[in-house]
Amino acid sequence: MPKLLLRLLTKVLSVAVTFAGITILSFWVIHLAPGKPTDLQTTLNPYASQESRERLEKLYGLDQPLHVQYFRWVGRLAALDFGRSMSSDSRPVWDKIKERLPLTFGMNVVALALTLIVAVPIGIVSARRRGAALDKALTVFVFLGFAMPGFWLALLLMLAFGIAIPILPISGLTSLDYDQFSAWGKLADLSRHLAMPIFIYTFGSLAGMSRFMRASMLEVLRQDYVMTARAKGLSERVVVYKHALRNALLPVITILGLSVPGLIGGSVIIESIFALPGLGQLFYQGVMARDYPLIMGNLVLGAVLTLAGNLLADTGYALADPRIRSTGERS
Repeated sequence: MPKLLLRLLTKVLSVAVTFAGITILSFWVIHLAPGKPTDLQTTLNPYASQESRERLEKLYGLDQPLHVQYFRWVGRLAALDFGRSMSSDSRPVWDKIKERLPLTFGMNVVALALTLIVAVPIGIVSARRRGAALDKALTVFVFLGFAMPGFWLALLLMLAFGIAIPILPISGLTSLDYDQFSAWGKLADLSRHLAMPIFIYTFGSLAGMSRFMRASMLEVLRQDYVMTARAKGLSERVVVYKHALRNALLPVITILGLSVPGLIGGSVIIESIFALPGLGQLFYQGVMARDYPLIMGNLVLGAVLTLAGNLLADTGYALADPRIRSTGERS
């Protein structure tokens, strides 16, 4: 029991130190960027005097040393207060984030699930038929998605299915007459608007996930216990899906853990192209306006997801590989 408690305390301390390091670096880096949040209110206003600029900086606390600003921000964060946006609406940062979080998070979760559903079978089939025509065809297919920039693929899809064959909308989240639809009609309309963005997320992630799955499966299929299972006369299906697949999933679990931060941070370009009111677009607007509280709110959310992803990866490793659990219990 003391060993388990010590491991738990060590893990908590490690997470706390990592989180502090992320926030310190982020706070310092965003203040290195040229320009200030007050520039939009003063530089573009020909009647703004030097005194008005100084009053605005004092109002936002920008006249204080950087370390003082940081500790004030940490004090608010400890009370789960992300502060207020420095934009014209001056709304609480968390209110602006939680309005857009469901869309971004939901799109990326669906895309991640679809990637797993498609990439894992592709990796397994490619490993079982290594060097065959099917393996080469699948390799070309997934690397097309890897090689295509997301914005370029988005433009091609908009041209093909939004203009040449107008079957899908090319911008926005809902149609103008969305409120008049039934429940199923609203779901269908929402699905049509999100079909192209989700496809782009999924297609771009297939190559990495399927290649990791293929390489891991090839390595596992060479192991002695797999050869022993085949020597016992077990069918190839049982050997692959019962004996080899569980261990082959370990690298995929790592990729899943690393993909968690991308559920928010990887949506800036696609949301801007399709005019989707998500968190990526909000983060971009905050960066362009030098809205420090809004930027830090998004970065904190990304840091929490990064640490949660590492924890999920460790937990998934332990669930997938009993050797890791036994090693942890003995240590």
